[in-house]
Amino acid sequence: MKSRLLHRLNPFLDIAKTGWENRDQLGYAWRILNKGVCDGCALGTNGMRDWTMDGIHLCWIRLNLLRLNTMPAFDTTILRDISALRQQSEKELRKLGRIPAPLLRLAGQPGFTPVKWEKAYELMADNIRQIDPERLAFYLVSRGTVNETYYVAQKVARFLGTNHIDNSARVCHAPSTTALKQTIGYAATTCSYKDMIGSDLIVFFGSNPANNQPVVMKYLHYAKKKGTKIICVNTFKEPGMQKYFVPSAIDSALFGTEIADDYFVIKPGGDIAFINGVLKHLIENDWVSHRFIEENTGSWDALVRLLKNQTFEELEMLSGVSTYEMLRFARKYAAVSSSIFVWSMGITMHKHGVENVKSIVNLALSRGMVGKPKSGLMAIRGHSGVQGGAEVGAVPNQFPGGFSVNPEEARRFATFWGFKVPEKRGYFAAEMLDAAHDGKLDFLYCIGSNLFGILPD
Repeated sequence: MKSRLLHRLNPFLDIAKTGWENRDQLGYAWRILNKGVCDGCALGTNGMRDWTMDGIHLCWIRLNLLRLNTMPAFDTTILRDISALRQQSEKELRKLGRIPAPLLRLAGQPGFTPVKWEKAYELMADNIRQIDPERLAFYLVSRGTVNETYYVAQKVARFLGTNHIDNSARVCHAPSTTALKQTIGYAATTCSYKDMIGSDLIVFFGSNPANNQPVVMKYLHYAKKKGTKIICVNTFKEPGMQKYFVPSAIDSALFGTEIADDYFVIKPGGDIAFINGVLKHLIENDWVSHRFIEENTGSWDALVRLLKNQTFEELEMLSGVSTYEMLRFARKYAAVSSSIFVWSMGITMHKHGVENVKSIVNLALSRGMVGKPKSGLMAIRGHSGVQGGAEVGAVPNQFPGGFSVNPEEARRFATFWGFKVPEKRGYFAAEMLDAAHDGKLDFLYCIGSNLFGILPD
């Protein structure tokens, strides 16, 4: 009883906590919420409104990150010796406050010393001038990074003579980009959040939007009101996907919204086996859309032959899901006229991430759930600046607009920009660290990133 009460009160306690944390800057905090953009998503908010849904736009990520905007600067004397700070977590370090000035640490020194901006620019410029462009690299994180920052960073990198630039958005959904390009011809989601409201079925694979994309939960709240059924396929029953409290919807904030109607718990890495089992049931029961397959797809017969060579016993062992459960999923899917398939890091962050995404595409195409309203494929992203990074060329293999890095395109951009542009692909993020380890990198410029956290190896 006590646990249920706390669960219900948590949304209001979080709002109260946000107010308390920002009590020294309440006026400024309100201006940020009322007139600023959202730190948690990329919906182009204008204060507490966005351009995709009526009502208030407010999510837990925005509230949790509000203090980063209102907190005062810390006293730089605490950085004279950073040995004690090494024991603190990222969260504890953030609570110290905002960085008030450029900080410099020379080899052998125990900590950082504040310097003037002119000095910082001079030091960086002097060092960059002496470094071979092939030994320079740039890395950006997506949350809170606007398109203009991405664009300037990639243009500066190329002006300096290197294509060694990457960002976290490409790291997260590179398998989605590759798989979608190779299967449907377009490396992009085929539907929008609005399509969720009114869809018969939404399936989440390896995704927990309650934690990572909370703005989605408001769409799911309204989708449930329209009668949408939601299925989660994951290795764990995420509590937030069972019941969620949407802070900007009064009824949900008070009583919560029941999200998932069904859960299929699979083994880690068992997604392809599970989906193949579902496809076998769809084919054997003639629940596929033959006309759509014939008119809009290729290699269907090859897929059917592949599935015939896989036994349900093998698929059960690989997926951790029984044949009956695969059939139960297939029946639910076969009974609807529209469906949206959503996936995230639980699908892409595997050695076989591309194949994972392709299997989801196969499932959608088998019943013609691409290219029509309230249906589609949705590679869901988590941060507020993810899409822009690739669009404006902050990646090592593409120029702005998605043009491939090659001699012909490099010459075209050189004419446009007025300086020589490097012609060969640069380092991806992991390759940057490998290059540094091998002594091939002298300069790494990071914007908003903690590489020790995301690439600990």
